[in-house]
Amino acid sequence: MKKSALQIARAAYQPKLPKALKGSLKIQEGAPTQSVADQDAIAKLFPNTYGMPVLSFIESNEVKNYPAINAGVILSGGQAPGGHNVIAGLFDGLKALNKDSRLYGFLLGPGGLVDHKYIELTQDIINEYRNTGGFDIIGSGRTKLETEDQFDKGLQIIKELNIKALVIIGGDDSNTNACVLAEYYKKNNTGVQVIGCPKTIDGDLKNEMIETSFGFDTACKVYSEVIGNIQRDCNSAKKYWHFIKLMGRSASHIALECALQTQPNICIISEEVEAKNMSLDDVVTYIAKIVADRAAQGNNFGTVLIPEGLIEFIPAMKRLIAELNDFLAHNSNEFAMIKKSEQRNYIINHLSSENSAIYASLPEGVARQLSLDRDPHGNVQVSLIETEKLLSEMVSKKLAEWKAEGKYNGKFAAQHHFFGYEGRCAAPSNFDADYCYSLGYTAAMLIGEGKTGYMSSVRNTTKPADQWIAGGVPVTMMMNMERRHGEMKPVIQKALVKLDGAPFKHFVAQREQWAKETCYVYPGPIQYFGPTEVCDQPTETLKLEQA
Repeated sequence: MKKSALQIARAAYQPKLPKALKGSLKIQEGAPTQSVADQDAIAKLFPNTYGMPVLSFIESNEVKNYPAINAGVILSGGQAPGGHNVIAGLFDGLKALNKDSRLYGFLLGPGGLVDHKYIELTQDIINEYRNTGGFDIIGSGRTKLETEDQFDKGLQIIKELNIKALVIIGGDDSNTNACVLAEYYKKNNTGVQVIGCPKTIDGDLKNEMIETSFGFDTACKVYSEVIGNIQRDCNSAKKYWHFIKLMGRSASHIALECALQTQPNICIISEEVEAKNMSLDDVVTYIAKIVADRAAQGNNFGTVLIPEGLIEFIPAMKRLIAELNDFLAHNSNEFAMIKKSEQRNYIINHLSSENSAIYASLPEGVARQLSLDRDPHGNVQVSLIETEKLLSEMVSKKLAEWKAEGKYNGKFAAQHHFFGYEGRCAAPSNFDADYCYSLGYTAAMLIGEGKTGYMSSVRNTTKPADQWIAGGVPVTMMMNMERRHGEMKPVIQKALVKLDGAPFKHFVAQREQWAKETCYVYPGPIQYFGPTEVCDQPTETLKLEQA
């Protein structure tokens, strides 16, 4: 395989580790924990892994001898920059415990465990992938581990390979599945440990113990570079409004972080839209007024950042989507039999009157995107809804009405962009390279200490890496009950943008000026070599949260 100059130089980078992981260590246990909500229901579902303490690793003079351990690793869900470094850190950590430890990678996600498809990850293989983007070392997949049949099939190959621990690298749903698997294996005294690692560019897997999910830093820097490039073009041509939708699933963390890095004229935050009970027309009016105000100053150009999940946060749309999710979950077979040309009318005739009216009022393309192509968890695939085009068309229509009324006298031309896949497999920033390696190494230490049902945790991440705090957090601590496929299920609680949080407050304090003036920032590409203040900075979100 031919390698770029950056790949060759990057392979030599040695990720930084927390001080406690560099030598002998011991575990410091916190108080017993409970889930963030629905404590009785979660405790009942996870009697063997509920209530465990938070763990922190601290330096120790005690020298321990660990037996050789065979471990397995799975990459689950969408790609995120740094996954290869999690595996490299896990491999190096296992070898540090005992040089005879071995690591097996299950191919193409959780399905590889069920179908017994794997490779042994040797030093030569690991070295080829250090500090690189992507998940191509073993591939990823979205198979859900949720049935006892799957658990038992996986257990067959685990026993055959003498694997004592399984590390699942994934987002909130994947780590929920990891916890279910840990509970099942512990209940049945299989002797198999399960450890999770927090992955998602969306930024919605975070809490007091998980400060950020890996990949968020790199993806936001990639998107911010391109937004900056567009803004420079925008400020040069001075004739287009650029509507930019950003990946991030439900939460607006990516949109907010990119706004903090690039200072666009407008950034919509879904959580604020919901809190203010804004309608779709309210959002359109907000954007149109800023467009009109800038036009009055002779500025017929600007940038609008739109979070991927905006549609499902508009309260009326949220109610529609909730009913649609339930209706299609319970009537999927009948719906599949309906002719495509009749599916829209079928849904209109079966929804409540309020939601039926809203659904009927939507452009046909948007209505179809809401009702088809669900993800494996039964939810609307919001990335397929072209919100950026919907908003720009509605803004254009409103401006035309205002022009006819003499309220607007500018020119409006729109360009559309969706940034998502461009950031998921980028070469990890120094922050993500270090953070991911530390997460993998921490997972190895949790395995060495015999823990299961934990997620690898690295905190204090705005400090230099040697001051980071490594440990583990019980996955049950992060859980609540949510409706999925029409039933209540235990899942890790998604972290949405906090409207009383420092990042959002900082944004609110600046956005009026950004709307009126052209205050664009041009971050440029990720830098891997050079001064610390250029190469090793965490996200603006983390800096503001940890200030």
